[in-house]
Parts: sequence; C-alpha cells; structure tokens
Amino acid sequence: MQVPLIRLQCGANSYDWGKKGNDSATARFAAATPSDGFTIEEDKPYAELWMGTHPSNPSKDLTTGRTLLDLVQDNQALLAPSVAAKYENKLPFLFKILSVGKALSIQAHPNKKLAEKLHARDPKNYPDDNHKPEMAIAITPFEGLCGFRPLAEIAHFLEHVPSLRQLVGEDKAQSFIDTVKANPDDKTQNKKALQTAFGALLSSSEQDLATATASLVESASSQGADFAAGGVSSTSGSVLSELVTRLHGQFGSDYGLFVLFFLNFVTLSPGEALFLQADDIHAYVSGDIVECMASSDNVVRAGFTPKFKDVDTLVDMLTYNYAPIDEQKMEPVDYPYVTLNRAAYSSGSEAKLYDPPIEEFSVVRTVLRGNGSKATFDPLDGPSIIICTGGKGKISVGPTVKEIKEGYVYFVGATAECVLESEAGGDEDEFVTFKAYCEVEETRNGA
Repeated sequence: MQVPLIRLQCGANSYDWGKKGNDSATARFAAATPSDGFTIEEDKPYAELWMGTHPSNPSKDLTTGRTLLDLVQDNQALLAPSVAAKYENKLPFLFKILSVGKALSIQAHPNKKLAEKLHARDPKNYPDDNHKPEMAIAITPFEGLCGFRPLAEIAHFLEHVPSLRQLVGEDKAQSFIDTVKANPDDKTQNKKALQTAFGALLSSSEQDLATATASLVESASSQGADFAAGGVSSTSGSVLSELVTRLHGQFGSDYGLFVLFFLNFVTLSPGEALFLQADDIHAYVSGDIVECMASSDNVVRAGFTPKFKDVDTLVDMLTYNYAPIDEQKMEPVDYPYVTLNRAAYSSGSEAKLYDPPIEEFSVVRTVLRGNGSKATFDPLDGPSIIICTGGKGKISVGPTVKEIKEGYVYFVGATAECVLESEAGGDEDEFVTFKAYCEVEETRNGA
C-alpha cells in the first residue's frame, strides 16, 4: 500500500520576469531537491515552482520518478473518493512559488464558462477549459496591482494627469468624471463608465501611446506633481512616480504605465494575502509569494508582456468591481483543526487558515517557533501539499517520519494525520510551512 507521505520533485520555470539566481526563492527551493541537470545559474531568471498534477509541469515522486498524476490516478484513496469523483481523479488545485523580479502582465483569468469558449476557439493561447481563481500569500515583501481603484481616485487622475487624459480621450475622460461625480452610488452606470474609459485607454494607438509615455515619464522624473492626489488616492505621488520610472525602465512605452492609475497598488508583508476571483484584473510587480489556484494555465493579457495580448477579451470579461485595496486583502483566521503542544503555545507558534470562497483549495500557513514546537493536524477528507519556506523540522504521517527544510515539498494523502515539529538552534528561529488542501464536503466550518 502507498504510504500517504510522498516527497515531491517539482519543476521550476524560467521566465523573463523571474528573480535571478539565488535571489529567487523559486531557484533555492527547486535546488533543495535533487534533480538531474538543475543547478542555479546566477544570471538566469527563475520564476515559478509548480506543485501539483498539471500536465504542463507535473510534480514527481522523488523516490520512484513517477508523476503525482499517475500516483493519484492509480490510488484514488490518496485523493479521497469525494475529491476523485468531483475532479476526475486529478488534484483540483495548482500550488506555486512565484519569484517576481520584474512586473508580470496586466491580466485576468477567465471564469469557467468563458474558459470553455476560449479553449475551443484558441487552444494554443488558452490551453485548458478550466477557470482560475487564485490566492497569493507573501513570503517576502511584495508589490502588486489588484482590482480597480475607488472611482473618485481614477477620476482625480483623469483630471490631473494630462497624458492619461490624452490617451483615454477628452470626451470619454470627461464623461467618466461627470458620471462618477453625479451618480456616486449607481454601481451599474459607474461600471459601464469605467469599462468605456478603460477600453478607450487600451485601444489607443501605438503612436499616441509613445507620445503620452514621453510626457508621463517626464512628469515622473519631476517627482510627479501631477500624480499627487491631495488625499484622494491611497497611493502617494512619490510612490507612483517611482513605479512609473521603474516600470518604464523594464518595458519602455507600454499601456501598463497608464493602467497604474486605474488599479489599486498593494504592498504585502509576509503572511498577508490577496484573493483574486476569476475575471478580476491584477498584475504582480515584485517579491516572492506562495500562490494557489484552480488547476489551470489560462491567462488573458493586455500589458507589461511580450506574450499574446487579447485586449478585446480582457475589456469584455472584467467584473469592473472597484473598492479600496484593504477590502481586497484576505484576513486569515486561526485554523481550528490543529493541536499545538506546550512548546508551540509558549513560543507563540500559530497555524492560520486562508479560506477563499471557492471549493478547489484552502491554505494553512504554520509558523513553529523555537525548538520542539509541534503541530498535529487532524485528518482531512482530501489531499494536501506542504512546502517549507523557512527553517527546518520533521514531518510525520503514522510511523513514517521524514526531514523537512526550506524548499522541501511533500504530498500528504487523504485521511492521514500529519504532524510537523520544529528543529531550531535558538528561540527566535522559525519553521514556516504552507499547506494547500481540498475537501469537497463541507463537513467542517473551516474546510
């Protein structure tokens, strides 16, 4: 019988936006597990570590070399019958580490119905028919763009940033400003006005973009007096100036430089999180994160990328929800199905649950402080994947006990009680793990 604790070898993808060499958590975590031909090159970008059964980069059993997909399809008990039946004998989530050295594309992920249409129409650019809601949890200080700003902020920028107003067009910019001011509580009308203004920005000509970019960069270099929002904006003029200058250095003339004024700019400290529903616009700017998503690789892009852009689809698909960034952050709660030992309690150790409003996944972040702190997790009626992002310790399922330290990844089968225990040289040392899991039946409040 398959022991339900399997150490995984996970593939690292090298994309241009990744952090380089040992600066990349992706590279360091990948290097922690033996792999034929993988050595960190200091001038090479390492962007994503994939943990799961997705066919584009499937994880493998380190001991046997078999893919995790093969293992769970041969032994459905590893997934639990309910998960195997609902998700066709596959892991329903894809777990990743992202190391962002320069901005990712302005993007959104399609809902299930749109994903099916896009895949049927263009399987090259939309490789599967699944939706892709996702959650990002910072493991180092992180910057990103997430969702549309409150409309008063966008209206302020359209009034005070001439190059932005020029690209959107005088009439459409003024129409947006007038609509928002006259009907601040009419969400339906305001969303239509937002879609019109945003669509006008993204459909402006390359020549107009080049002219507007030159003006914008000049404003940024003079400390962005045009960007100062006089208390209206959550992002200061100096922060926006620095962002414009940095992103112009990365991408040159690009629509993304102006999308900055439409989207919330967010900074996350380690442990802070965002949940991005399908059809929500976002872009990651810098930092290392743990990311969990439905098992899909569909992306609709419109800026900050040399890849395929599908502007019409993006403009049509977005929710155009707008809110302050604090409303888009996720607040974790104490995970109720874990028992901490005395050493863990006395050291302030914790297990926090990030539980988005979807069925495919939840994530638990566990921080065990000092030596001998232990967390015993109740069995789950579903599979989980655990990665250590800092420190070291032991992981055990039944009589099987294995070493776990930074970069180690384990699959834990359904119905297995899992125990994590820290091994530390000092009281200040932290053993940090993230566990992604899925349970279909809501037999618990937190699952």
